[in-house]
Amino acid sequence: MLPYSRTPTPRTPGGAAATTDLLPPSPHTPRPAITLTAPPSKKKRRGAARSLRAIRALFRSLPILAPACRFHGVIRAPGGASRMHDGHVSGASRTTGTLFGHRNARVTLAVQETPGSVPILLLELAMQTGRFMQEMGAEHLRVALECEKKPPGAAAGAGIGRTRLLDEPLWTAYVNGRKIGYAVRREPTEVDLTVMQLLRTVSVGAGVLPTDIMGGHGAEGQDAANLAYMRARFDRVVGSRDSESFYMLNPDGNNGPELSIFFIRI
Repeated sequence: MLPYSRTPTPRTPGGAAATTDLLPPSPHTPRPAITLTAPPSKKKRRGAARSLRAIRALFRSLPILAPACRFHGVIRAPGGASRMHDGHVSGASRTTGTLFGHRNARVTLAVQETPGSVPILLLELAMQTGRFMQEMGAEHLRVALECEKKPPGAAAGAGIGRTRLLDEPLWTAYVNGRKIGYAVRREPTEVDLTVMQLLRTVSVGAGVLPTDIMGGHGAEGQDAANLAYMRARFDRVVGSRDSESFYMLNPDGNNGPELSIFFIRI
């Protein structure tokens, strides 16, 4: 008996192998090279903090003179905090904040000193990205993150109270007063740095990053196709070594912050 031979068809001219029916997979967009700049070293920040404390101590020793006129460029808020006329908090430092993640995966908060620098903080919240974005669209969102102070003697030999507030590894998270679980600080992964690299020219905006741009990395399931992000400028206010606040700035400058994030060590 002759061996079986395939009859030529229009899709397989000349009896070509069946593998010719398959199209080669489309190539993925190559990942961008990471060109993010490093944030200032901790030593430099400590030196700047020492200098600032020395200047404040000097001014405290000087006599207090009552000014004869008021500065009309500063408006006093009902709570007593001074704000600029454009809604920005007076004396606050400007940072870039990015919330990103796949729809059914946990949302991640990245804080950068500039849009093109490596994040100084990456915090993963126990809340799905899709749900977080929905709540932001419905009302003003207030996220409170709390951690406990170490009791005296718990960090013997390591310097009690020297841990920077944003370096704390674990937080209890609340959204509009409702406990949602915990938030965990982590080091940036290759995917995190890729997201920051792709958004380095974006100061304010929201959208999605397709999987092919991300190199095919993502969560399993039907919602893994796109990575959602929201990026904005934040006013960073340092109340004390145990409290910091981040207020999202609206581009129009008319309304209050749609998102406020509070870090508290109690």
